[in-house]
Amino acid sequence: MSIILFSNDFDKVMAAFIIGNGALSMGKKASIFCTFWGLNILRKDYKVDVKKNFIEKMFGMMMPRGAKEITLSKLNMLGMGTKMMRGIMKKYNVYPPEELLKMFIQNGGKVIACSMTMNLMGIKREELIDGIEEGGVGTYLSFAEKSGINLFI
Repeated sequence: MSIILFSNDFDKVMAAFIIGNGALSMGKKASIFCTFWGLNILRKDYKVDVKKNFIEKMFGMMMPRGAKEITLSKLNMLGMGTKMMRGIMKKYNVYPPEELLKMFIQNGGKVIACSMTMNLMGIKREELIDGIEEGGVGTYLSFAEKSGINLFI
């Protein structure tokens, strides 16, 4: 299975990693190719001291830093909706996106950061969490070509 994760919306990230972890639990190979806004979930949740130009610094300040900072695509209500969702998820023992991401990597899933988008947005390798691979569209396409299931989220 291969998934393109284009979004950093809480609900879409949840869907990608629930499906990805489900595939792994069935013994399938799975990869999630994170591009554009989806890259934000792969960022460390703290500032990393790397050399950046002005535009790269601006992008870095405006984008969420890691999966803990993402918000719902609908009914976010200035963050209140996301907090409510996290509370309900905790009550029903549903893992949050940051845990689903860790589980996916620990269980052998491939998470690939789009190198072209990293360049465009000024995201440096040092800013990414551990266990992330880098690759371009060719990397994604080579995996997708062999996959029976391809999703765009």
